[in-house]
Amino acid sequence: MLLAVDTSTRWVGLALYNGAQVLSEMVWATHDHHTVELAPALASLLERSEATAADIQAIGVALGPGSFTSLRIGLGFVKGIALARHIPIVGIPTLDVLAAAQTVRDLPLAAVLQAGRGRLAVAWYQAEKGAWKAAEPARVMQVDDLAQQIHKPTLVCGELTAEERQQLARKRKNGILATPAQSVRRPAFLAELAWKRWRAGRVDDPVAVSPIYLHIVEGVHA
Repeated sequence: MLLAVDTSTRWVGLALYNGAQVLSEMVWATHDHHTVELAPALASLLERSEATAADIQAIGVALGPGSFTSLRIGLGFVKGIALARHIPIVGIPTLDVLAAAQTVRDLPLAAVLQAGRGRLAVAWYQAEKGAWKAAEPARVMQVDDLAQQIHKPTLVCGELTAEERQQLARKRKNGILATPAQSVRRPAFLAELAWKRWRAGRVDDPVAVSPIYLHIVEGVHA
């Protein structure tokens, strides 16, 4: 059984997955209480699935981008479990989780997360062999910058405020916005991505694995 953990932003997610079924899943908005909420949430998740910590054979964790503090809390939580139980960790970029939840279409896809101070973390994807593949590294930008890059029909999914949705909706035919429900980062998709990598033997060093942070340097998007 694999445990999936996503603490990239204030939206937190946990899931248990056995390769054939999502045994249990939780998604909630926290007011920066990741530290005190994670352990009780995992205990509840295990209880509802009639499982114990001993049943966890691997952990998939969202690596970011996202909040500096929440990512470190989540990764510290995961590392503690992995090192104590001697089980592998599989790190997955957070925006890959958002992309995986979208129906694959012959269109470009922009997956976005809130990056603080009115900025967005954005990664572009393209369809390849029936799945979304990252076309370039994620970058930080304003919603206006994202809107200006949409010149043809493009799917946009992820955490967007009402104002940001309105700005992107002005692209009319070119900006195809996923609904709010389609934009929730479901840890079940993180679990599926991590399961495939774990079964293929592509795991991360629990000590060395680190979050993905994006920075802005001297006004240049990076």
